[in-house]
Amino acid sequence: MYLSEADLGRAAAFLGLSPREFERRYIYRTKHLLRLRKPRGAQCPFLGEDGCGVHPAKPTQCRVFPLWPDLLEDRGEWREVAAYCPGIGRGPRVSSQRILCAARELRQAYPRLYGLV
Repeated sequence: MYLSEADLGRAAAFLGLSPREFERRYIYRTKHLLRLRKPRGAQCPFLGEDGCGVHPAKPTQCRVFPLWPDLLEDRGEWREVAAYCPGIGRGPRVSSQRILCAARELRQAYPRLYGLV
């Protein structure tokens, strides 16, 4: 899972940690990206039986899932995710405007991830 600097700051504040302490505990940096460390056998250190432990401050990538451009552009990947995502195919339809907004938000939060830098 990727994070922007803004994502890191929001999550740190939500947990009552300094950004530096949050990064020390939960993040590793690559040359250009921040990544969330995953505990062995887990998808996310904040995902528990009751859901997301940082829900009000969750990273952009989590917040807009499954409306990621790469999933929306590939029917095969969309079907794979739909097999386990409880939000796909249920509830009200998502407008195309919301989908485009989510894609724009992801590209702005993670420009290197989408080849924009």
